[in-house]
Amino acid sequence: MPIYPQLMSGALSQFPIVKRRRVRTVVNPAADGSSIKYGDPGAGTVEWQLHYSGLSDDECSALEQFFAAMEGTLNGFTFVDPSDNLLAWSEDLTNAVWSSDPFLTLSGAVGDPQGSANAWHVGNSGAGAQSIAQTLNVPIEYTYCFSAYARGAQPMAITMLFGSQRAERILDTNWSRICLTSHGDAAATSITFGIEIPAGGAIDLFGPQVEAQNGASAYKTASTGGVYENARFRDDAFPFTTTDVNRHSTTVTIHYANHL
Repeated sequence: MPIYPQLMSGALSQFPIVKRRRVRTVVNPAADGSSIKYGDPGAGTVEWQLHYSGLSDDECSALEQFFAAMEGTLNGFTFVDPSDNLLAWSEDLTNAVWSSDPFLTLSGAVGDPQGSANAWHVGNSGAGAQSIAQTLNVPIEYTYCFSAYARGAQPMAITMLFGSQRAERILDTNWSRICLTSHGDAAATSITFGIEIPAGGAIDLFGPQVEAQNGASAYKTASTGGVYENARFRDDAFPFTTTDVNRHSTTVTIHYANHL
């Protein structure tokens, strides 16, 4: 499926971003005046309004050419939410979306750096390194930032996993945010993000996050992830304004409906 273009800066959008989520409730009125209500998640929609300014000629041309290739509202494409954490169930490391090696133990309700108790204690009782990871079906050519808050039971080194790439990070006994920015493997169809803990090691882990940009933004709790297949442009026109040499501005509205 076609992929919405990322800017040369590595970002998908600029501020401000307007995101609207609409849901539907089905109401069944009864003869006695009461009613039965239930949510209808299949009818939900999400809409993003992306404002761009200072676009270069190449960036504006890429957006315009992509719009033309999609024939306006006609064809769908893959859109990665620039305002969301792309990982699913970021605060439930025991959920089935996470894959953990057999000698890892996970204990929840640990105090986190935001003052709540949503962190996890992750221990490795094995004789070799063990990891916990999640695989995302995201565009591999994008730039992503993988981040998490972590601290060690004692100063130690852990490894961040990004597809086939590995990067060592040093932890101490205080919370710190570790980050790894890169892109996917050229021959891959998905990217696996994870944390590897050495033999006998133990850490507290909170707020794993993946974003389609060069750096980490404020942590966002996630349950469903932020990759939308078959998103569409809302409008059949792509107006833009040239504000200076090699500088352009435009507003793009993207629509996604669960039932389409």
